[in-house]
Amino acid sequence: MSDIRILLADDHALVRRGLHYLLDRAEGMQVAGEAADGREAVRLCEEIRPDVVIMDIGMPNLNGVEATAQIAKKNPSIGIIILSMHADETYLVRALSAGAKGYLLKDSAETDLIRAVRTVHEGRPFFSPAIAHTLLEDYMRRLQQQNLQDSYDLLTDREREVLQLLAEGKSNKEVATLLDLSLYTVETHRSNLMQKLNLHNTAEIVLYAVRKKIIQ
Repeated sequence: MSDIRILLADDHALVRRGLHYLLDRAEGMQVAGEAADGREAVRLCEEIRPDVVIMDIGMPNLNGVEATAQIAKKNPSIGIIILSMHADETYLVRALSAGAKGYLLKDSAETDLIRAVRTVHEGRPFFSPAIAHTLLEDYMRRLQQQNLQDSYDLLTDREREVLQLLAEGKSNKEVATLLDLSLYTVETHRSNLMQKLNLHNTAEIVLYAVRKKIIQ
C-alpha cells in the first residue's frame, strides 16, 4: 500500500517544520510538498496531486478557505484539513462550505494530526474533539435564547441513519446503495430531516452531526 501523500500549506516556516516532523514519524505518510501561501497551495495541488492537504486558514495572497474552494472544485478527491485557532461556528461553516473534509485546531495538532490525516484519507470527516463541545454549548444556548427545542427526537430511525451517512460525506446515491433504498426515497428522507432540524445545506448537516456526536 502506497504512502499517503501530503501537502503542507502554512505561511509560517516554523509551523510547517513542526508538522513535517510529526508526519515524518508516522508510518505510511509522506510530505510531498510545502506551500507558503494559498496560491502556491493551489498550484502545487495541480502539480503533485497530493492525497491530503493540511491548510492554514489564514495565509497571504489567498486565504485557506478560498484556496480550499479552488482545490476542491478542481480536485474533489483531495482531502483538505483546515488548520485553525478558531473553534467557532462561523469559521467551520466557511471551511465546510468551501469543501474541507476536516477541521483541526492548532492547539491540538500535536495529538490529533496523524488521526486527522488518516481519517480524511479514508473519506471520513475529522474535527478536533474540542470543537464538538464548543458547538454543542453554542447550539444549546441559542435554543434557550429562542425558546426552542432540539428536534432530533422527531427524526425517524431511517432519517437518523441517513443523517449520519450524509454527515460522513456520502452522496445521496451512495446512501441509497448502502441502505438498499431508491434515490427518490433517500432524497425524501434528506429533505424531511433537514426541515425538522432547520438545516439548509450539507455543511449544516455535518455541523449538526458533530454537535450531537453522531460523528467524531
